[in-house]
Amino acid sequence: MIVFDDTVLDKRYAHAIEMSRRQYSGCEHRVIRGIGLVSCLYVNTQTQQFWVIDYRLYDPAGDGKTKLDHVKEMLNHLVETKQLPFQTVLMDSWYAAQKLMEAIDTLSKIYYCPLKVNRLVDDTGGVEKYKRIDQLEWSALEQEHGKLIKVRGFPKDKKVKLFRVIISTDKTHILHLVI
Repeated sequence: MIVFDDTVLDKRYAHAIEMSRRQYSGCEHRVIRGIGLVSCLYVNTQTQQFWVIDYRLYDPAGDGKTKLDHVKEMLNHLVETKQLPFQTVLMDSWYAAQKLMEAIDTLSKIYYCPLKVNRLVDDTGGVEKYKRIDQLEWSALEQEHGKLIKVRGFPKDKKVKLFRVIISTDKTHILHLVI
């Protein structure tokens, strides 16, 4: 399994460091001065061991790349250069973007990521308008086995399986199964 995540290395007193910039820190729950780091971990679920296998410094002023650009580059590097065997990609809601999910799809991998409750989806096959995830109704069967939905902005025939996993009140988790 591969895990993509990011963190901010706190440098609130280091104004002279070029890559230090104001950015949101999930640990601090606010904007701080720091250096952004996007990392890729390999997790062996059987041995419960993990390794950092790639990372990128987030420096949009220096290289013009977004965090999504870095994740996509690391993903391609894993497959094309390192040829690391994996089937599943876990990532935060920040990376739940159509282009990245499509790239993972193209590799025939399974991805798992939370979607924010305000994300617009359709579970009616186009009969009704898109609605927020938190406005979906769930049958007992869907609660147990997931719900097939289309995310707004995804290709017309692209469906993903959504699971209602309540960890916090502002996210619902999506698991794409290669169907």
